[in-house]
Amino acid sequence: MAKFTLIQKPTFHTTVMVPQVAGDPVQVGFEFKYLDRTALADLYAEWGERHKALGLKVEEMDLKSFTAAQIDLQVDQVKAVVAGWEFEEELNDENIRILVSSIVSVPSAVLGAYSEAFNQARLGNS
Repeated sequence: MAKFTLIQKPTFHTTVMVPQVAGDPVQVGFEFKYLDRTALADLYAEWGERHKALGLKVEEMDLKSFTAAQIDLQVDQVKAVVAGWEFEEELNDENIRILVSSIVSVPSAVLGAYSEAFNQARLGNS
């Protein structure tokens, strides 16, 4: 009989198709932090509140200020879930900001891959 533990590993590895300007997306390995359902719900609720607050301020902000605030939120989101990556550059705050600032669809690709890993687990990896 196969042994199975109820305790999840603290991190898991998956790939992200990272968009590039004028090129095909590149497959990059990411190590993500495991969060249980309650912690994940708390995190998503916090992000939702920050996104909502940003939306309420959008008319008061110029495009440059709005973009900077949006990047700040996305940097925090990536930092909350990424434990490692297979880019040549080291995983640190500065490089996360470079990644998030590069192309508007990059944060969505990273966070989408994170979410999809949980969805696949829920579906039984089918």
